[in-house]
Amino acid sequence: MSSGDDVDIQSHIKVYMMVFASLAVLTIVTVSASYLDLTSGEAIFLALVIASIKGSLVACFFMHLISEKALITWVLMLTAGFFFILMFLPMASFIDQAQIG
Repeated sequence: MSSGDDVDIQSHIKVYMMVFASLAVLTIVTVSASYLDLTSGEAIFLALVIASIKGSLVACFFMHLISEKALITWVLMLTAGFFFILMFLPMASFIDQAQIG
């Protein structure tokens, strides 16, 4: 192995360790958030935001999607957009019913 390869490997290891540290911190934030006095809707929203950030980190770095072509990135973002729409449609319906009643 040449010196350039060693530097490249060390830079990748550094990135993976930073992502791992970020995931560990976000896990602590998730556990801490469970102790907050939130309504069900707020708790679900907060949990989905934290899980989306963690999932994005895993997909981008550990699954190497960050270096993929733009088309794959756009398809992934479209999928995430539809996911949030489908998750929040029932919540919006529940909020409308609660305001009527």
